[in-house]
Amino acid sequence: MLALLLAGVLAVGGGSVIAAAAFAGQRPSRSQQANGQTGTVACADVGLGLTAVPDTARADVDRDLADLDVQVADAYRSLSEPGSGGGEKRVMGDLAAKRSDTLRKLAASAGKDSGLPQDMSGLANCAIRKDLVVDASTKDYANDAQSVAAQSKSSGGSKSGPGRGFVDIRNVAPNTARPARSGPATGTFTSRCGRNENRHLNPDNVIVAPGVSNGAHHMHDYVGNRITDGFSSNGKLAGAGTTCSNGDQSAYYWPVLRLLDGTNDKDAKAPGGGKDKNVGRILQPAEVGITYSSPNGSRVQPMTRFLRIITGDAKALTNGPANAHASWSCTGFEDRQLADKYPICPGGSRVVRTLKFPDCWDGKNIDSANHRTHTAFSKNGSCPRNFRAIPQLVERVAYDVPSGAKFAVDSFPEQLHNPITDHGDFINVMNRNLLDQMVSCINEGRRCG
Repeated sequence: MLALLLAGVLAVGGGSVIAAAAFAGQRPSRSQQANGQTGTVACADVGLGLTAVPDTARADVDRDLADLDVQVADAYRSLSEPGSGGGEKRVMGDLAAKRSDTLRKLAASAGKDSGLPQDMSGLANCAIRKDLVVDASTKDYANDAQSVAAQSKSSGGSKSGPGRGFVDIRNVAPNTARPARSGPATGTFTSRCGRNENRHLNPDNVIVAPGVSNGAHHMHDYVGNRITDGFSSNGKLAGAGTTCSNGDQSAYYWPVLRLLDGTNDKDAKAPGGGKDKNVGRILQPAEVGITYSSPNGSRVQPMTRFLRIITGDAKALTNGPANAHASWSCTGFEDRQLADKYPICPGGSRVVRTLKFPDCWDGKNIDSANHRTHTAFSKNGSCPRNFRAIPQLVERVAYDVPSGAKFAVDSFPEQLHNPITDHGDFINVMNRNLLDQMVSCINEGRRCG
């Protein structure tokens, strides 16, 4: 994975150039090449390449990775805000110099068995991706969503207007099917954890950037554990209260959705909010579903307490879709799922986000160096060798979006609020009795909760 990302960055270099589909498989249109728009900043995602980090070095490695994120965000702001940082050559040169210094520290901390290349110098260079302009950034939403739907209809039923981030869900063909369940484990287990009525919000990410304030550069909604932030230890999580009615103390969180109606929330000038180009009014979910099941009917085993699982990729716009597992739809149309477009829902229908988590675990580690390789998605009903089947968490989050209104998910600044960057995070803090109950319900075909 890291080799592919590095190849993409090196292919386009660090200057003002048109990228050649190195990350997201898109080609710039003639109008995009002609209008000189900034595009965005794409750098190799170094964290994906980590395979092992000594326990004593994890804090240093996490801080170095967080510093790399700050550097990219700062460079994007300098390019996108007039008068804030100079020309492209200067901005990208400064970015490469800062990344080079941080990468040297990262390599030293991670050690020779980290999975990173011995020569990290090539990873310092980033690219300006002018083929990734405004397709799903807030600038694109200046066009009313209803006009997008009208244009789609007038263009012969095409699934989306050209260069726009919205699609009328009624113009999307059904593209999902119920999974084939060959085994007896057809039950479900549900935790009812509310809709974040207590407005638990922060821009931290205790899994990917523990001990770092504003480690996500976007605001997260939280349900379940009441104290989750970037500094929450396992002990603190275990001692905290929960919004879940069954005593589930797990931490469930995802980026907020914002209504772009010209009003701002109280974080308009704060990190994770306006300072990271996340503007608009935060929408409280109208529904939140937390459900566990076996996707193929195979018997499952309990997951361990404090297991961390992530799904989706917050940097999928520049990384590409390999780890994108979130989808978008509308109530009444959930057999039609979108990955890289936002849905326009008909009157009375809610916008729905669905986040499916990996359902296989290596049986040993509560986390991994890149936060992914200790878990996996099953394929053809089977887990990878030496992995065990665990309950699959599915988060379904729905919103009442006013008809014709524009909206966007929070993201890293340079990810342009693209819907493909949607993602979710989970820390299991259930006690043993609840974990055993979950497995029993699923394996015995019962609906619990």
